[in-house]
Amino acid sequence: MMRSDVLRMALADMRRRRGRALALLLGLVVATSGFIVLTSNTETARLEVIGTVHDSARGAYDILVRPAGARTDLETHSGLVRPNFLSGQYGGISMAQYERIRQIPGVSVAAPIAMIGYVTVSGSVRVDLTDLVDPDLTRQVFRIRLRWSAERGLTVYDDDASQFVYVTRRPVVWPFLGPDGQVEWSDGKSRPETAPQCGGTLVPIEVQEDESERAVCEFAPEGEQGPLGNLEHRSVLRVVQLRPDNRFVEGYYNGQEVVRERLIPSVYWPLSLLLAAVDPQAEADLVGLDAAVTAGRYLSAEDRPTDLGTSLMTSVPVLASSQPFLDEALVATPERLVGPVVDSLAGRSWAEAWAALEGAPAEAVGPATTHTSRDAYASVALTGIGQQVAHLNPVIRSGDVEYAPGNGVLVPQPATVDPAVFVDPRMPTAPSRPWLIADRGFRPLDQAPSPADRFLVAEAVGVFDPGRLRRFTELSALPLETYFPPKATGADDRTRDLLDGLPLEPNSNPAGYLTSPPLLLTSLEGFPGLTSSPAPISAIRVRVAGVTGVDDVSRERVRLVAEAIATATGLDVDITVGSSPAPQTVALPAGEFGRPDLLLSEQWSVKGVATQIVQAVDRKSLLMFGLILVMCVLFVTNGATAAVRERRREFAILACLGWPRSRIAGLVAIQVGTVAIVAGCVSGALALPLARALGMALPPMRAALAIPVAILVALSAALRPVLLAANSHPATSLRPLAQPTGRRRPWPARTIVGLALTNLSRARGRTALAVAALAMAVAASALLTSITVGFHGSVTGSMLGDAVSLQVRGVDMLSVGVAVVLALAVVADVLYLNMRDRANEFAVLAAAGWSPRAIARLVVAEGVGIGLLASIIGAAAGVAGTFAFAATAPPGYLWVLAVTAVAGTVLAALAALVPALVQRRITLSTLLAEE
Repeated sequence: MMRSDVLRMALADMRRRRGRALALLLGLVVATSGFIVLTSNTETARLEVIGTVHDSARGAYDILVRPAGARTDLETHSGLVRPNFLSGQYGGISMAQYERIRQIPGVSVAAPIAMIGYVTVSGSVRVDLTDLVDPDLTRQVFRIRLRWSAERGLTVYDDDASQFVYVTRRPVVWPFLGPDGQVEWSDGKSRPETAPQCGGTLVPIEVQEDESERAVCEFAPEGEQGPLGNLEHRSVLRVVQLRPDNRFVEGYYNGQEVVRERLIPSVYWPLSLLLAAVDPQAEADLVGLDAAVTAGRYLSAEDRPTDLGTSLMTSVPVLASSQPFLDEALVATPERLVGPVVDSLAGRSWAEAWAALEGAPAEAVGPATTHTSRDAYASVALTGIGQQVAHLNPVIRSGDVEYAPGNGVLVPQPATVDPAVFVDPRMPTAPSRPWLIADRGFRPLDQAPSPADRFLVAEAVGVFDPGRLRRFTELSALPLETYFPPKATGADDRTRDLLDGLPLEPNSNPAGYLTSPPLLLTSLEGFPGLTSSPAPISAIRVRVAGVTGVDDVSRERVRLVAEAIATATGLDVDITVGSSPAPQTVALPAGEFGRPDLLLSEQWSVKGVATQIVQAVDRKSLLMFGLILVMCVLFVTNGATAAVRERRREFAILACLGWPRSRIAGLVAIQVGTVAIVAGCVSGALALPLARALGMALPPMRAALAIPVAILVALSAALRPVLLAANSHPATSLRPLAQPTGRRRPWPARTIVGLALTNLSRARGRTALAVAALAMAVAASALLTSITVGFHGSVTGSMLGDAVSLQVRGVDMLSVGVAVVLALAVVADVLYLNMRDRANEFAVLAAAGWSPRAIARLVVAEGVGIGLLASIIGAAAGVAGTFAFAATAPPGYLWVLAVTAVAGTVLAALAALVPALVQRRITLSTLLAEE
């Protein structure tokens, strides 16, 4: 017979068995069109993901250069960098090394930063007592009780160093220094310079009703310095004269009395702020610092320290932040003292006066007022352009936090803090320190060597708003950032409730756990002796030219520059492009002023996240491609094998007539190939409208790939059926389609479940095919769920990764959905073929009295058996695959196992309903006739 005759015979047989041919055609159309559309969209989604990563992966700088040995053990082992790490790094890079980095080809911006240390800003807030003054009283004393708080009100300190205001209608004589430096008095009379009972200090004198004079001590010159040993937190008595016109005289200055319309005493509030030096031009290029100036002027490379006349002070030019980023508050409660202490205050020594004032009864006269650290900071930094805003003696340096691991939680270790570190040796009796220094510390403190013999003060040349700096996507915000403070949120319900749902923020304690960023900036040349010191720079942030994201070219450019920097300088070099914040759990021990222990979640920096995500998305795309392709092959293999098995007798007869194996195999190949070509054409025609209906982009050239894909899938799937047909033997026609179990003693089948298991074991190959198909679909479903969880927990357990997982989820679900549909079609087809192969057995059962419903339950039971076995295997494989993909077990993976296993079993049972319903429509005579 010629080849044309074989072709005609193949086509004639397809017309005669059009049902099986149409089923095979439909399966190929669904599989091929689904493969073309979904893989095209998966590739598009992959490119969108990579595009998102490219757009979001670049922060303020691409490379961070730090002194050799700056990496912590935690960073070395886990790639994690804690927030504001630079705040604890003081020096280590020389100016010569900085110049070498600037000269390296490819370096676009090299921005150095030199952390100098914490300095004291003497802020203040004002408490208005005007409306509380009783004009009918000759003398009255107000006591202002102070309650300090921080850390969302969890840290509270009731200050027993109250502030006092003595208001008198009696005449007051004020001391002042005359032009020759001698003490003079506002009434022009001569008196001794000091009052012995007031410790030798200059104090005002109240003229009594009998015209005698009594000194009013305002404070202790030494010794009593507040409960925290802080000069600015000591008790102070302010003397105010109430004039007949109800205006207030608060002193004498420049030849006249200082008269106020309102009585608003100040409460001093020392704040420790971090001072850093930068290169003004580099900082402008890196983050646009010059464009963020809101008052005054920007720093200049020409700024230098300036000696203040003949005094011993030197001013340092600084640019001040517009906000302090400190979580502190003060509640001031005014009271009026009553009793004899008010009239007997003048003439007493300070020790006697203070004891009487503290113990005197009082009456409430006004509501408490609340003030924040922003108010205290604004009183100096935001209104002091050209004025002194901070004392730079001494400068305090804080170290790193030490962590102890605790079951996946980081536990900060307390550090011993000596308050004497705040004492300037040149002024040992005048320490000024934040009140929070008495709280538990987590960072060691030391005092930086003074760069000059003179006293240093910071003079504000301008104010900048951090909110106006060049913005970078929050997905790649580096916790190493210089201008924004770290925030820690509650990691459990208890902590979130304690924090009222708000984040924990830094305070002005240099030894505290969270540290503020540099709030005062000067130039490298603006701080005395900085550039002439051996290694003043703490870090250099490098931006590489030509970097657009995390593409291969950009990564290579960054790598080459980083390698050149490391070779030229020997410093620690970290590539930060592609880094992203990721949550870390921290167990913060309780404080000394009421704050309980807290379980916090901090955004630490994970280096190289973007590269990991791109690689992970690539692996995931390949997985989806392979899944759809394998499911296509399995579906067509089952259909083609079924067609060959139906024609086993025909092929046996042809073998008896002398047909060679090659011709029989060619007959099957022609049939499958013809169906594949038609299916490819139909799939290509359907792919474009299907993609448009689903809102997906599909290039026409990709739609044309449907024909070769369909042929490749069909021929790959037809390999086993073709070999099966080629090996046809005349004896095949004598063997039943349904083989016995092969056991010497078939297991007893006394129930429908037992009979179903027996039947499945008789068709092992077909059962294995159905189990494999459904197991892969279930595994894909379990893996999709686990990938979503895994993204949040490991590879993309960062803000950048969260965004990625949200973008790829839709196409993943569609891909898995097609795979599940194909797998269920395989299960239904396998059960249908099993039923057809055992037609005689069903006829016997029907003749023995089995109802169609009972036989249907038998078919469904076989489907449940396939589904249960496939679901257990697939769910376990899907969750296990997460380990390879996300390098961790997703939280709740047991639920993933259970839900996907149950869902797979239920879907297999539903798929079994199709052949079960078909069986009920076949009569007993039809079954016997087919045999």
